[in-house]
Amino acid sequence: MADGTPAPDPAGFASAVRPFLLTAGRVADDGADGHWLPVETQVVATPEGLDALDRLTFEQHDIVAVCRLPQSLAEIAARLRLHLNVVRVLAEDLRAAGQLTVHVPDSGVVQDASVLRRVIDGLRAIPDARGVPSDSD
Repeated sequence: MADGTPAPDPAGFASAVRPFLLTAGRVADDGADGHWLPVETQVVATPEGLDALDRLTFEQHDIVAVCRLPQSLAEIAARLRLHLNVVRVLAEDLRAAGQLTVHVPDSGVVQDASVLRRVIDGLRAIPDARGVPSDSD
């Protein structure tokens, strides 16, 4: 600014506030035992969810639309460029409304390193804004 004080950083402010607004301040929690849904949790849209697309909020619409095929929470967050915890909260809301089906993996499978490797490889294969997979840089 002209008086020497730094200009406010609207992008930084927005990036800090937006997740709070999208979830109404709620944090991700599966409710039953207080643990978050794992990043590899598979989510798929229900017929009811697809029918409700035009009545959903922008982010909810995008989540249901991308889940026409099963997606992990990590894939959804990466594809939609949303914070993982926002996706967790909104996916739980959509599940509760019957618009998504959520499949939490067996805890024994979660410990399998090959599953994590496949998730990482899948995330790296998602194109960036230029359409280039992130693992090709």
